[in-house]
Amino acid sequence: MPTYEVNFDGLVGLTHNYAGLSLGNLASTANQHAVANPQLAALQGLKKMKALVDIGFKQGVLPPQERPCINSLRLLGFSGTDAHILGQVAKKAPYLLANVSSASAMWVANAATVSPSADTQDNKVHFTVANLTNKFHRSIEVETTRQALQATFRAKEHFVHHTPLPLQAQFGDEGAANHNRLCADYGKPGVEVFVYGRQAWGGSVEPRYFPARHTREASEAIARLHQLADEHCVFVQQNPQVIDQGVFHNDVIAVANGPVLFYHQHAFLDKLRAFEQITRQLSQFECQFVPIEVPNHTVSVEEAVRTYLFNSQLLSKADGKMLMIVPEESQQHTRVWAYLNDLVSSGGPINEVKAFDLRESMANGGGPACLRLRVVLNQQELAATNPNTLLDDHLYHSLTRWVKKHYRDRLTEADLADPVLLNENRTALDELTQLMDLGSLYPFQRD
Repeated sequence: MPTYEVNFDGLVGLTHNYAGLSLGNLASTANQHAVANPQLAALQGLKKMKALVDIGFKQGVLPPQERPCINSLRLLGFSGTDAHILGQVAKKAPYLLANVSSASAMWVANAATVSPSADTQDNKVHFTVANLTNKFHRSIEVETTRQALQATFRAKEHFVHHTPLPLQAQFGDEGAANHNRLCADYGKPGVEVFVYGRQAWGGSVEPRYFPARHTREASEAIARLHQLADEHCVFVQQNPQVIDQGVFHNDVIAVANGPVLFYHQHAFLDKLRAFEQITRQLSQFECQFVPIEVPNHTVSVEEAVRTYLFNSQLLSKADGKMLMIVPEESQQHTRVWAYLNDLVSSGGPINEVKAFDLRESMANGGGPACLRLRVVLNQQELAATNPNTLLDDHLYHSLTRWVKKHYRDRLTEADLADPVLLNENRTALDELTQLMDLGSLYPFQRD
């Protein structure tokens, strides 16, 4: 049965802004208070999605969230009309206004962890929504993310949706940004590599300056929920020193596709042990592990973070080779671009690189791989997926018109207190749920 890896990209939200909320994400904090262009951000993301569809890849879309999130403010003691609440928050707790207005849900690499049916004991696709406990502005995404995934993958005979892990630091879960899958072919059994920042119990070396957001305990719980046998799992710790250099998720320092793991020399702790385990377990599934290490003397961690080289998409082409999707920043950096040119001419599995302008997302600390959730689907599972979430020419043009109709082309933090912006958001999202057949996804649609 044909099996595909479908990239479901997050559609950038109407309140895309630069509030600098993410400690440890250097781009996010460096661009704090800059003027954002939500319309351009959304159009840049759609353009990348459409380009991949045009060259033959399967592509899906996940919706943005309602922002500012009035329900979160009500839970924190604010009351009255929505307009009154926005005014009170802007006056008394402006830091909260920025948090409940964040469009960070566009980075759906953090939406969930996904295990394909080829790996799970019940032969179903499993989703666990990430709890994102480390950042308040991201933790409030969880319920809408859960409903969006259920509206996209509805068929219970094919899909299993788990509730988020307990909302405690010991089970901090950052989703697929810390999860890689290695396999000979998407439809064959593979090894899922869970990368964690720290162990909550049992002790581990931790970063000194920035938080290690994802715990080993969270990864182990997800493996159990997804019915993954031991031979399908490898757990490896991210190097705490690179976390302190701005590598807040593993997808900023490594990316996998098929049997290939493309990673920086300093990405992992105890790399040799983990790689020996990966090699051994993949051999059970008739797959040869292909690690591609980028030496630090060729591309430093600082250069990797600045260009988001590893926050790329690796995609399998029909000829068996791989295409790498990188942000334009990688092309503009002399040393990184020279490395990529050498890579594609080396005769290895990666023989093509395409660069995309995603500067609105990049300036907020998220590149191509942050914007996508990878979902491996066989033909039956793909047929059971909500067709209105799968990008084709019609949906692309409909979403482009929708963005141009509803999105502002200039947004500052001061604009977030404007009740008109909230109404614009709700009007647009109400139209989007009909366009994508998502049902009553948002709280304002159910009130």
